[in-house]
Parts: sequence; C-alpha cells; structure tokens
Amino acid sequence: MVKVSYEKNSPYYFATGSTGKYLGVLDLPVIPKLANDVLYTLPAAYKWRPDLLAYDLYDDVNLWWVFAMRNPNILQDPVFDMVPGIQIYIPKQTNLISILG
Repeated sequence: MVKVSYEKNSPYYFATGSTGKYLGVLDLPVIPKLANDVLYTLPAAYKWRPDLLAYDLYDDVNLWWVFAMRNPNILQDPVFDMVPGIQIYIPKQTNLISILG
C-alpha cells in the first residue's frame, strides 16, 4: 500500500494514522493568540470564502483553515460563519510560517 504525503500547507498534512487508503485522524495545530494578530472586519468579497482570504493574505488557498483555528469561538463553521461584518483575528504571515514550520 502506498503512503500518501501532503504538503505542509494542507490541513491533511496533520492527519495521523494515514495509510494511503484511509486518511486517519485530523489533528490540526493550535494557532496561538499573539499580540500582533490583526483584528479584521470581513468585507462582502469574502462571504463564505476563507480560501480567497487565505490567498490574498498568504498567497495560498490551502491555508483557509487557519482562520477557524485562530478564532474557534467565532468561526465554528469555517465557511458559513465567514459573513460580512464579522470580526476575526488574522495571524501575520511571518508568525504563521514559524508556527507551521
């Protein structure tokens, strides 16, 4: 059986117990609260599109899950809770690089 490997920016990279046929348990890293995180009010352009926000901020659509991990009490649904006017904390790109390795 071939073991599937994922890139570090993929949330599936953090799945443990993957066999190639089955994915395993997803164990995403904690995105800590840092003093220099930016409080961001979501505009209408990103309604239900965390992937577009991740692309615009980090040049990578695969980092859409970071917003939900940083704001677990606000974004319980990482897609449909992304509505215009909601305020979320955004990790700076340099911090995110050091967190994800």
